[in-house]
Amino acid sequence: MRTLSRLIAATMLFSFSQLTTAEQLQEFDNLQVHYIALPSTFLQPDIANQYAIKRSKYTGIINIAVIDKNNQLNAVKSQISGSGKNLLGQTEILDFREIIEGKAIYYMAIYPFTNEEIVNFSIKINSQNKTNILKFQHKFYVD
Repeated sequence: MRTLSRLIAATMLFSFSQLTTAEQLQEFDNLQVHYIALPSTFLQPDIANQYAIKRSKYTGIINIAVIDKNNQLNAVKSQISGSGKNLLGQTEILDFREIIEGKAIYYMAIYPFTNEEIVNFSIKINSQNKTNILKFQHKFYVD
């Protein structure tokens, strides 16, 4: 499981450095919500198999991590739900699953996409008796 944490961290660092200069982070009061959308082909086959993630050039992964700034940057258990909507108005409900590895907690969902598809994501985060909405846009590319 530690391998997935390292892979996601490395993927996030690579993605941040290659695709954008801004960190993909949103703050809500004491919470930091880190998020990324990327093609499932970024995952190594053994890692994808371990977590039953289908690697495909048309399958994206949405990864969310919620951190408490007031509690030594510890991960926070949350209830995550949401959807992605493309520019044609087609909506896909996201089915997030929780992955716990040591002190790290990730929420991952799969999103099917076509080449150069622009998707507007709306993610509802219930944590610490509060509800916050994370909104972001991502353009997917087929490898």
